[in-house]
Amino acid sequence: MRWIIKLDEGLATLSIFCGWVACAAMILMAGNVFYDVVARYAFNEVSIGMQEMEWHLYSVVFLLGIPYALRTDGHVRVDVFYTRWRDKTKAWVNIVGAVIFVIPFSYLIWNYGYDFAVESYSMGEGSGDPGGLPHRWVIKSVIPISAVFTGIAGFNMVTFAIRVISGDKTYEPKHGAEGLA
Repeated sequence: MRWIIKLDEGLATLSIFCGWVACAAMILMAGNVFYDVVARYAFNEVSIGMQEMEWHLYSVVFLLGIPYALRTDGHVRVDVFYTRWRDKTKAWVNIVGAVIFVIPFSYLIWNYGYDFAVESYSMGEGSGDPGGLPHRWVIKSVIPISAVFTGIAGFNMVTFAIRVISGDKTYEPKHGAEGLA
């Protein structure tokens, strides 16, 4: 049982790392938007590259925020029944959900996202707009990377649920958006 604790904590660390990266990208995105607004309205200057950087950073926030949301139980869930169940029932639901939905979906996204990123890299894809960002494959590479971390977070849902079933952990009740960054 000790190995499952170490594994669970190690997987949790990866998901929390994703949360930190998503948080940093959110702060950078806020600064980028601030710069764009000031440059546009105060100096009448527009930078296509900076505008594209906004959606690149937003993609990082969204894609790497998913593993963090899965770990902190901050993802969207229909809580009508779930909140009233015992912890062991919740654990079994989480195991089934992770094994049937999260992990296979992550594999599909990784499989197609990897080809998508490699194709973008091999053709040297960049922005179609003058002054845009030159290496579009960089942001497209985040898709399969996030799929790997999402699959890891799904596996982490299983390890945490095993700990709940064994009585080592409990699911903390959430009120509102406490689990979100």
